[in-house]
Amino acid sequence: MPRFAAIDVGSNASRLLIVQAKEPKRVREVRSLRVPVRLGHEVFQTGELHPGTIDQCVATLREFAEAMEDARVDDYRAIVTASARSARNGKVLLERVREEAGIALDSIDGTEEARIVGLAVRDAMSLPGPAVLMDLGGGSLEITDLTPGGNFTVSLAIGTVRLLEAFLEHGEPVTPRQDRLLREYIDRLLAPHRRDLRAREWSVMVGTGGNLNAAAELAPAPELHPVPTIDVTKARALLDELKALPAEERIARYDLRPDRADVLVPALYVITAMADLAKVRRVACPGVGMKEGIVRELVDKHYRVWDESRERDVLLAAALQLGRRYHFDERHATQVASLALELFEGTAKLHGYGEEERGLLRLAGLLHDIGDFVSPQSHHKHSQYLIEHSDLVGLSPEKRSLVAQIARYHRRALPTTRHEPYRALGDADRRRVDALAGLLRIADAFDRGHRSKVKALNPRLKRRELVLEPESQEDLNLEAWTADRKADLFRQTFDRELRVKLPDASSPGEVTAAQ
Repeated sequence: MPRFAAIDVGSNASRLLIVQAKEPKRVREVRSLRVPVRLGHEVFQTGELHPGTIDQCVATLREFAEAMEDARVDDYRAIVTASARSARNGKVLLERVREEAGIALDSIDGTEEARIVGLAVRDAMSLPGPAVLMDLGGGSLEITDLTPGGNFTVSLAIGTVRLLEAFLEHGEPVTPRQDRLLREYIDRLLAPHRRDLRAREWSVMVGTGGNLNAAAELAPAPELHPVPTIDVTKARALLDELKALPAEERIARYDLRPDRADVLVPALYVITAMADLAKVRRVACPGVGMKEGIVRELVDKHYRVWDESRERDVLLAAALQLGRRYHFDERHATQVASLALELFEGTAKLHGYGEEERGLLRLAGLLHDIGDFVSPQSHHKHSQYLIEHSDLVGLSPEKRSLVAQIARYHRRALPTTRHEPYRALGDADRRRVDALAGLLRIADAFDRGHRSKVKALNPRLKRRELVLEPESQEDLNLEAWTADRKADLFRQTFDRELRVKLPDASSPGEVTAAQ
């Protein structure tokens, strides 16, 4: 039977989970390890991972690698969250782990964290109605609407290690001034999301993370629940008790691990603030997190029961939501995306790309003009910036960067290594940007007036050219002329000319890129 492993390198601890799967729904734990390496120590204050902490983390990952080898793991995924993505020297950790432990450690953003944890939650418990998830880690807080059709996800700089080192003294009781500053900081970061959290009446708030699980044990709801549940009133009383004690007394009185006794206090501040904002009295804690979500995805993909179409739909919904946030011309965006995909299919023999690149092109087509919200002039550059700095659920930072650059090159200057983001790409990714942006430029040309005049482009590949026979009941001479001018990147990338055969309604002639 195949075996799978998940490694979660968090800001407060590193975790390994190895499972064996006889079939998608018959999964058995083989081994589980937790090592309290506080990777987030100092990083949120200094901007760099401490060298000693990197050493500890690398040693831990070597131990995990040996455990995976002993267990004969068939596939794995290893991720690191807020601590590494916040650090200037985060790549040092990734490179050392790859070289010294033989593990490909992936630094992910908050939206990917939320997506993975959401998988674990949906697998662990039923959600009776509107549900909101708070995933609280050492470096960040991810809030996600788990309701079917919901695509609200936000990642905030509210992590337990981050709060501890910014506002509290290690091991000391909380002073009135620290209490006031901590509450004000949390409230200020949550305030912009008040409307989303109060937009509906939540049937359940779900909490994930080690501190939430500990709170569920120490402040349990009196009623019976399918999963451990925090009583918010009890959690508030627990916070009042713990913040008045030094860490040693918290450990002795509540039987807490040392690495839990200090971060549990800022966690309770977050839990009670979130509950107040969402107007809930209970927080369900199913006891799952990143590692369970990773193995769920690995198992489902291995047995080919992973819902690829749902994944695409989630990304599409997130892209449309992002476009609407910046008041984009949705009709134009969907038309350009549709024409770009038609070109993609019609030139498959040239580029040889598959579903992944098709998805990148579709997203770039939908979002290529959102920079108009900032300024119509140089809007392609603004589009790149907005895409790179926005949350798209299910899209990794690396792929988001590719989408941003494909969108950026839909007009004006061609890709060049004088542009730092493009220069930072590897050769394979540069080729993807060149190819997909080349198609996007042509697609955009055929909706120059934002009127959706073209029903189809009907691309046909010939030996030395790409022939388009656009269908339309209107004149397309301006669109064909624009496509001629914007075919430069296509010609450069594929060494093919572009020939446009206009319908009779437009003109009896042809427009070629060679003219």
